[in-house]
Amino acid sequence: MTDSNELKRDSIEIEGAVIRFAGDSGDGIQVTGSLFTHESALLGHDVSTLPDFPAEIRAPVGTLPGVSSFQLNFSSYDIHTPGDQPDVLVALNPAALKVNLDELAPGGTIILNSDSFDAADLAKAGYTVDPREDLTLSGFQVYPIPISSLTVNAVAPSGLGIKQASLCKNMFTLGIVSWLYDRTIDAIIAFIDKRYGSSRPEMAAANKLALQAGYNYAETVEMFTGKFHVSAANLPPGTYRRITGNEATAMGVLAAAELSGRPLFYASYPITPASDILHELSKLRHFGVRTVQAEDEIAAMGIAIGAAYGGALGLTGTSGPGMALKAEAIGLAVMAELPVVVLNVQRGGPSTGLPTKTEQADLLQAMFGRNGESPLAVVAPSGPADCFYMAIEAFRLAIKYMTPVIYLSDGYIANGSEPWRLPTTEELPVIDVKFHTDVERPLPYARDPETLARPWIIPGTPGLEHRIGGLEKEDGTGAVSYDSENHQKMVHLRAEKIQRIANDIPLLEVHGPEQRDLLVLGWGSTSGAIRQAVDRASKRGLSIAATHLRYINPWPRNLGAVLRNYRHVLVPELNSGQLRLLLRAEFLIDIIGLNKVKGRPFLTTEIEAKIDEILTGQGTRQQKRKGRQQLASR
Repeated sequence: MTDSNELKRDSIEIEGAVIRFAGDSGDGIQVTGSLFTHESALLGHDVSTLPDFPAEIRAPVGTLPGVSSFQLNFSSYDIHTPGDQPDVLVALNPAALKVNLDELAPGGTIILNSDSFDAADLAKAGYTVDPREDLTLSGFQVYPIPISSLTVNAVAPSGLGIKQASLCKNMFTLGIVSWLYDRTIDAIIAFIDKRYGSSRPEMAAANKLALQAGYNYAETVEMFTGKFHVSAANLPPGTYRRITGNEATAMGVLAAAELSGRPLFYASYPITPASDILHELSKLRHFGVRTVQAEDEIAAMGIAIGAAYGGALGLTGTSGPGMALKAEAIGLAVMAELPVVVLNVQRGGPSTGLPTKTEQADLLQAMFGRNGESPLAVVAPSGPADCFYMAIEAFRLAIKYMTPVIYLSDGYIANGSEPWRLPTTEELPVIDVKFHTDVERPLPYARDPETLARPWIIPGTPGLEHRIGGLEKEDGTGAVSYDSENHQKMVHLRAEKIQRIANDIPLLEVHGPEQRDLLVLGWGSTSGAIRQAVDRASKRGLSIAATHLRYINPWPRNLGAVLRNYRHVLVPELNSGQLRLLLRAEFLIDIIGLNKVKGRPFLTTEIEAKIDEILTGQGTRQQKRKGRQQLASR
């Protein structure tokens, strides 16, 4: 780790930076960003990332739909988002430049792979004139570097052919940026050795040569005005690791299995962006985790129900359209009152939609997307690290209240990463599993008076043979019943059981004053942008506070009281207003919406602009002025 006292004289101390790596989907952009993030985490920086994948499986090389990017915000202070605008854009081809240039901060730095700016690649990106030769890049610091050719020359000793050698250009680029931010490349070399050292030694050698060559090039070429240094962040003491949302989810459900003493059984069908959870859990067989890649979503849901019926932690995961296919079987889990957890890593829809882009548009589906009156619990993590805790919480509630629980993550949370402090065992909740064995009370629907949960009975328990299924149950006995009065009673019991969960979840906490002009309320991945926007607005003297929902059904007990403490309530969502609809219906408050469905998370500035419009009328005045100008021009 580089110490601040050991800085070279040409290092400039800065608080943080936002870097975006961009190139073709075959250029190793995600690996480059992940390695730079890993290095930042080792240096003690606070980090937040935003990977962005092409929606097409393999778009033509060098075209706009094939651009992949990875944005990283790293700093010496507490951050909440991957940043609105990158300070540095690394573009490995013209398409990467064109897709990302408009989002670069004014006066920002551009590192270009000049070898890729030939006539063919410019045409693929839609450029009729080389952007380096007109005014397109004016106002930016541009560093054109022949990255491809320098990489091929650097890795020549490895014996790789030109095509394979050129694939190492991401490592050459990583060497440049590592030098630019005053850090060593030791951790990256260690990663390369671990990944390729034994299986593909020639590839390990080539990547290390490219990495070192990029680092040496930046140090000797005297092109850059200097390099920058970011000190370690002042994070709470503890052991940290960088973690993505999907990794944290996998660790969370494993922790739930350990805390409950029950085996974890995960059944899913591969679907973006939830597939990584299956990949992570399949590595954990030594913890007793069992995973199944089912033939379809319906089968996966059925397997999870069977696992829960047999006394295991039944878990399934999917995204978007997969939830629609699971809906009928989720209704069966509601009727059978079994503790099944359903992970939904939301993505852009409807139908196949935008598989690699983020959205929060499955909230109403989670609440009501089943036939009949079929209430269940819904929770939503607020960020990558929070996925660990909310995955545990999903199973804790499912087991205690004998109900399915839907866990709503999304693509931004799933693929994004941040530092995660490893908790101690004492910090984790108790998950107490008690299987019913009392043959004197054999009724499968005899309810706990406090939670209304029915008993969890392992099939084959002597004297406790019972039936469950999708047909309506008679209260207590579980026998099939078509009696109308019984049906109404069971509908009310199932609904009341979910509402009693509110007694077992934390009260809603407010960040800022408890009574002000504006409350900004969010859920899921909007947390970071809201928090940062509210902090900025508060520093400017605006009367504002923020809060965040991690429990959607039921609501925290004090939600209504919190909402009524403010003159205005703003709800930013990556959908067309689904949470706003629920809150208006429940609390009869005129909630203001800020809605975005572009497949990308909120920028802090977007939320700040809406705050200003509500509290100062600035946005309204600007709109009126623009309208008058348009009328005058006619």
